[in-house]
Amino acid sequence: MIGDLITRAVIQGIPLLYGSCGEILTEKSGHLNLGIPGVMYVGAMGGVIGAFTYETKATEFHGGTAILITLLCSILGSLLMGLIYCFLTITLRANQNVAGLALTTFGVGFGNFFGGSLIKLTEADVPSITVTKTSEAFARKLSFGGLPEVLSYGFLAYLAVIFAVIMAVVLRKTRVGLHLRAVGENPATADAAGINVNRYKYVATCLGSIIAGFGGLYYIMDYASGVWSNNGFGDRGWLAIALVIFAIWRPALAIFGSILFGGLCVCHFYFAQIESLQISMATQELIKMTPYAVTILILILISTRRKKETQPPAHLGLPYFREER
Repeated sequence: MIGDLITRAVIQGIPLLYGSCGEILTEKSGHLNLGIPGVMYVGAMGGVIGAFTYETKATEFHGGTAILITLLCSILGSLLMGLIYCFLTITLRANQNVAGLALTTFGVGFGNFFGGSLIKLTEADVPSITVTKTSEAFARKLSFGGLPEVLSYGFLAYLAVIFAVIMAVVLRKTRVGLHLRAVGENPATADAAGINVNRYKYVATCLGSIIAGFGGLYYIMDYASGVWSNNGFGDRGWLAIALVIFAIWRPALAIFGSILFGGLCVCHFYFAQIESLQISMATQELIKMTPYAVTILILILISTRRKKETQPPAHLGLPYFREER
């Protein structure tokens, strides 16, 4: 039971890890992208469109080709969302909170529109799309000789951890990371030092969107076994944003936080199976709130301690006007 709980916690947490890493990278540039839920939704839908098109048009199915096409379509969809957000908030200097929320609404609407269109094409009896073959290619577990079953997952799960580790190293140990953090802390000073502020903001936000889009893709191709249904993504995008605060803007800490959040999201199923606990439906719903409650507690803690290393970038959410430098 414990092993199965850990496995489900990791599978549930990987989309959150992708989303939080993408948001951390964006926020390090000083931008607060509340459109991450919409970006993840479009990333998932883009992958479904690519997989569905390949499975229906290809005369012979190849797992590697299906993975490549699906990944490319997901990247293009997520990148488009990132570019839209960058154009609104960096070029036009629109309010970041409003732009992010609008992006979430647009992303969900985009996914539901194309999802509904594909469902009509299949003429299925149930309102869902299934890309089973591509899902099996994504979910195929990797074995590294003697690796226990509880640590065997599809390649996207390991890729999420690799992304988080690389981000942690780049942000802390490289000149690029130093410049990015400078842009997020004080863009005027960074600009005066010769750093192209807008370029760093654009690149960080677009790369962050691509990474977050992988979270939506993983959810559909691995967690949901290739089944898409409109509005079936839940609140995972918002949980990913909450995880950023829990991880105090550190990608490496987000790895452990994502597993914890994933475990808290699924543990009520296992508690319900223990007859001696006699957990009611109301109690199960309260348990589902635990990740948000933990995030609030962490936010209160870091706000009262006021340590520099636990605070968000100083210029987070604020537009940069070079003319006022």
